[in-house]
Amino acid sequence: MFNSQKNILVIDYQIGNVSSVINAVKKLGYKVKLSNKKDDFNKASHLILPGVGSFEVGMANIIKLGIKDIIIDYVRNKKIPILGICLGMQLFATEGYENAKGHENKTVTKGLNLIEGEVIKLKSKSEKLPHIGWNTVYFKKKNQLNKDLEPNRDFYFVHSYCFKCKNDSEVLGTTNYGSTFTSIIKKNNIYGMQFHPEKSLDKGLTLLKNFLEINA
Repeated sequence: MFNSQKNILVIDYQIGNVSSVINAVKKLGYKVKLSNKKDDFNKASHLILPGVGSFEVGMANIIKLGIKDIIIDYVRNKKIPILGICLGMQLFATEGYENAKGHENKTVTKGLNLIEGEVIKLKSKSEKLPHIGWNTVYFKKKNQLNKDLEPNRDFYFVHSYCFKCKNDSEVLGTTNYGSTFTSIIKKNNIYGMQFHPEKSLDKGLTLLKNFLEINA
């Protein structure tokens, strides 16, 4: 039976790896729809921006579909809770350096700027990229997102870039892979996870459920 109080919108910006997120939300008992239509934003109690891929392509698709301003409006002004997963979290940043020739090169891709920061390549001399597999997330503080979870649990990652927050107070969790990087972010109604909760077994589903139980 679905939770009739919630309508979960997985934002369709024509990038892969969304079916596992949709299936996880259904498994938790919530109504979920994959869409980029304004009418479906109007009905949504929660937004999820998933994805694996390029920062540049992700933002280009969002702009091409005409949903950049819609996402920002519903998150900032209407205060709808949003969860970014992997690339989705990175797109919350001010800008991304994924396709720049170097950090000094200012030809960068502008992000949604929902949380101030930049997306940069993982710094690791000892570990291979991409970072694929299970790794520990160290929760910096207790929050509604990680309730009912023991601290320092393992989750599943697939990425080569990470979110460097401008404000440390918006970092909720960190992970070490050759160096320490941000793995969970939060600002008001905006949440992001660098790892994949939908692929992280029961503890990942607990995190996802905790987000879906947050009220606007």
